[in-house]
Amino acid sequence: MPRVVGIDPGTMSFDLFGLDGDSIILDASIPTKQIASDPESVIGLLKQADPALIIGPSGYGIRVKGIAEITPEDIFLMSLVRDGDKKSILGMRRFIETLKKHDLPVCFIPGVIHLPTVPLFRKINRIDMGTPDKLCCCALAIRDQALRRGISYDQTSFILLEIGFAHTAAIAVDSGKVVDGIGGTSGGIGFLSMGAMDAELAYLLSGFYKEFLTSRGASSLAGGDIMPEDLTMHDDARHALIEGAVKDVLALTSSVTPDEVLLSGRLSGIPQIREELTGQLERFASVRLLEGFSGARVAKESAQGAALIADGLMHGRYEGIVEIMEIRESRGTVLDHIPLDIDGLSPVARFVT
Repeated sequence: MPRVVGIDPGTMSFDLFGLDGDSIILDASIPTKQIASDPESVIGLLKQADPALIIGPSGYGIRVKGIAEITPEDIFLMSLVRDGDKKSILGMRRFIETLKKHDLPVCFIPGVIHLPTVPLFRKINRIDMGTPDKLCCCALAIRDQALRRGISYDQTSFILLEIGFAHTAAIAVDSGKVVDGIGGTSGGIGFLSMGAMDAELAYLLSGFYKEFLTSRGASSLAGGDIMPEDLTMHDDARHALIEGAVKDVLALTSSVTPDEVLLSGRLSGIPQIREELTGQLERFASVRLLEGFSGARVAKESAQGAALIADGLMHGRYEGIVEIMEIRESRGTVLDHIPLDIDGLSPVARFVT
């Protein structure tokens, strides 16, 4: 079996998870601030795992591509940060350059919008239908449901609801294929993220920095500077987050009739939030927590799913999941389905025209 590693570049931590078949060879979490200031700090762990393939931090996603092929256009498409934005992408670029310098076998993967299994009409005027880390959770969820129910991958059907530290997102799976998704910047409010923005508000703002998208979330509604566990003491903020998540799930029932709803992400581990979500969602489908690999202790679901995808891409045990999801057939860019004749999209013209 190939030795593989998945990396989840989270808001609070970079999680690293390695597999050799179903044996765990790496299970670690490093603060994101440490990676940003010292990208070399992770290299020793990666080399010690001796992987045949590493799924690297893919941002908003690109088609499956090795690190040697990555261009400045790809960096832009993965980050979607305009020139002059005060939110720097140097941390991401430095980390990718560090991986490349050490000649590590890294590849980058798509988001939901890149998949041919999502009908074209659902992609119109969309960018964020679920980032690669959410897609990784989805791959893990296919494994989970297939194992639990004793069914084949092409019989799986669910909606994955990911409630992370920054964003809330949901992905619909039908017959093992991703058919729709609502990303963290296009759906309900997240813990940090404001979620979808009213177009009239966007108009009145007359432009804003990238970090605005990861602000005005439930944490801000609760007064700011709180941890997710503190939401239990702030009813309006908690209700906003929970109701937004439920609406995301219900919106996706127009695309799939799920056998169940699977919960993942940091906030799904908070009992009161999980219980309130379950109580509301069980009117429509059974609800349970996504289960990852037995023995995983530190790395989040998305890192585990990334390792699973890496294994599949290397024709390992989970090749069937990669095949049913059609990840190798990913194509296009996150900007293929939006109008390119908008003045505010000058960075798009710089790379795409």
